[in-house]
Amino acid sequence: MKIPLGERLVEEGVISQQQLSAALQRQRLRGGRLGQNLCAQGSLDEKKLQNFFRKPPECPQTIEDTGLDLFFIADLALKHALFLGDFTLADLSDRVKLPGHILDLAVEELRREHFVKVKGASLYSKSTYQYCITEPGIRRASALLDVSRYVGPAPVALDDYRDMVDLQTVRSLLISQERVHQVFSHLVVSDRLLRRLGPALSSGKEIFLYGPPGNGKTSIAEAVAELLPGGIYMPYALYVRGEIINVYDPVNHHALEVENGACAYDERWLFVRRPVVIAGGELTLRTLDLDFNPITKYYESPLQVKANNGIFIIDDFGRQSVDPQLLLNRWMVPLDRRIDFLTLHTGMKFEIPFDNLVIFSTNIEPQQLVDEAFLRRIHYKFKVDYPTEEQFENIFRQVCQLNSIVFDKEVFDYLMSNYYKRLEIRYSACHPQDLVEHILADASYHGYPPVLSKETITAAWEDYFVRL
Repeated sequence: MKIPLGERLVEEGVISQQQLSAALQRQRLRGGRLGQNLCAQGSLDEKKLQNFFRKPPECPQTIEDTGLDLFFIADLALKHALFLGDFTLADLSDRVKLPGHILDLAVEELRREHFVKVKGASLYSKSTYQYCITEPGIRRASALLDVSRYVGPAPVALDDYRDMVDLQTVRSLLISQERVHQVFSHLVVSDRLLRRLGPALSSGKEIFLYGPPGNGKTSIAEAVAELLPGGIYMPYALYVRGEIINVYDPVNHHALEVENGACAYDERWLFVRRPVVIAGGELTLRTLDLDFNPITKYYESPLQVKANNGIFIIDDFGRQSVDPQLLLNRWMVPLDRRIDFLTLHTGMKFEIPFDNLVIFSTNIEPQQLVDEAFLRRIHYKFKVDYPTEEQFENIFRQVCQLNSIVFDKEVFDYLMSNYYKRLEIRYSACHPQDLVEHILADASYHGYPPVLSKETITAAWEDYFVRL
């Protein structure tokens, strides 16, 4: 059962019940998050609150603490032993990511079954014992691999995962106005959009970006990822009703150094940067469900699980091969209740957290894609329109500076009057980069320094646009 943040803080002695009651009363009157109200009334400072959300998972002391049973751990250890050859408890602990005293119990069980044996020792201590797998152990390990080829860190129980996702929720983030302006400083974005975007990001609720193509929707969505502070603990895998679900994905999850390395923690969890998962035209209903591999005999988690406690960007929404309405129907419950339901290949369903800051990005008008019921569930909708002439010039200047090209105002005015205004072509935020890339490619091929001139911009225009 999900425990509210306030009750968690009281249970762990971070705040008193009286302070919680006062903060809840303030929240009812002024809105905002509970954490913000606790900080505002002086019951907590922001650093202490953020440290609470970054608490590492406690190191298991007993078999029961792992959420697994002894026989499962012993079977996993035996599969590792098959590939290790000779090994010590430390070698096994490094692979299985469980403490040595727990693995010692598993290895003793394997010894009783004559699946492993002690080969030697340098001292009269179990920590120096050299183990090796026996012939019966090889046969047993081979049979286990036929059932599941998962040979990785021990998985985490689903209940423990739910608690950790709840503790690290993306809705707990405190994002300041200064930080928003700093992160978006490399983009030419109107102050009005930034003023509206800041509260939306701070709320942790869904965002719908729409508008004509090539004007920065994807760039804005990706810049949001830079706002996510700190890291989270992500399990390597989950254990759900006897099945293993792989969660860690090195493509989407980037490991960080543990902030408090002196403290022991459950190493079945990896400390990673808050994930940012981007899906475009390749997104299908299948990628939102568990993927059971019939060869490895274990599951790969869907994209929204990989994005938990982070951002899930759905780019080019409406361009997917699946009907947008079917895709949206799949999102109704997760967006509304912050939970999702997944199905094992046995037909059994289970509930899993849905803690994503979802950003939809599209160049199709929202009314053509979604109905009113779905739009109501998306609290923030922003149109990213064509830039003004002043913004277009600023973008052009930035692109030239980034590519070490001297910006020439006279050439820019020539481009505007002879092409954009004469041919009545709308300014798009992507045009400066695309035109400058043509200049760079031409200069590189012919072996001269890239220069912004009437000749080079005319050649770039003729190569880039279909009409003159």
